[in-house]
Formats: sequence, C-alpha cells, structure tokens
Amino acid sequence: MPLRDFLLGLLVIVIWSLNIIVIKVGVAELPPLLMTTLRFILVAALLVPFYPVARAQLPFLVLLSITFGSLHFALLFIGLGQAEAGTGALLVQMGTPFATLLAVVFLKEKLGPKRLAGLLLSFAGVVVLAGGPTLPSPLPLTILLLSAFGWAVSQLLIKRGPPIAPLALAGWVALFAVPQVALGSWLFEQNQWQAITQASWLGWGAVA
Repeated sequence: MPLRDFLLGLLVIVIWSLNIIVIKVGVAELPPLLMTTLRFILVAALLVPFYPVARAQLPFLVLLSITFGSLHFALLFIGLGQAEAGTGALLVQMGTPFATLLAVVFLKEKLGPKRLAGLLLSFAGVVVLAGGPTLPSPLPLTILLLSAFGWAVSQLLIKRGPPIAPLALAGWVALFAVPQVALGSWLFEQNQWQAITQASWLGWGAVA
C-alpha cells in the first residue's frame, strides 16, 4: 500500500475515533435521538442547498436515510449513551466484517485468504471483548451491533446505487432522516426542550 493511502486511512481512523468521543460527550447532555436530529438538521441545512440531486435519485436516498440515518446513526447515538466510548467504537467496527459477509452473499464477491483472516480476526476481537469487564449490557450491545449492521447495509446500497457526490449524499440522507429520528425522539424521549436550554457549550459543540 502506498504511504499516502496508508496515511489517509490512518487519518480516517483518527477522525472516526474522535467522532465517537464527541458523540459520547453530546449524549451526556442531550437525549440521543434529539442530538441525532439536531445534527441531521445542521448537515442538511449546510449541504442540501448547494448539492441538488435528480428526482430519480430520491427513492434511493430515502432508502439510504433509513439504513444509514436511522438504523446506523440513530442507534449509534443511543448505544453510546449506554456504553463506554472505547467499547462502543470497537463494536461499531463490526460493520466492516458485516459488509464483507453481505458482499459475499449478495454481490458474489470472493472471500480470499487475507479477507477471511481479517474477518476471523474481527470476530475474535468481539469474543475477547465479550470476556472483558467493559462489555455493555445486552441491550446496548445489541443496539451497537445493529448500528454496525446498518452501516454495512448502507455501504452495500451505496456500492450498488446510482453515482451521487458524497456531500450530496450526506446532505440529502440527513434531510430525509430528520423526520424519522425526530419522530423517534418525540415517541421515546422526554424533556427535550429542557435539555436544549440547559445544554452547555460542550453539548452544542458535540452537535456541530
């Protein structure tokens, strides 16, 4: 692997790790689904006006808003509200082996020795984690694994779907996910307005 690609991959890992920490800070002050809704509103407001998409692409984006917006991100925020940040980050990384398995089943991709070894190593890591003291209770564990599965399904859809610019995809997925996650917050969370008015600059910084 070229050094440039390695460094870019490392940068992505660092950014993702910091994002997990930021989410953990945010859900300590704001209900998880409310925070997810606020983030999606911000992303949609910043991107949708500048990245129009074709009408024919809208059904695909609506579908992706369910798997990526609601299933992945909403469950990620809920899970991190009940689990340690480090443990949550490790569990969400199961999205990669899930995506590999889905690609083998639905896209008929071949599972070579290196990919098989990586797959087994990923599952072995979860087994080791299961024996440790930091494993969350069954509910947040299941939520985080479902979040990882939502990410995997979304990657499969993106790979098979129409070509859409990444920022356009992010903006429109966020827009269509807003009513879904907002409805979830209205149904399952309480004291949203109180949380908004009492959130510190750290809480609002986590939203941004």
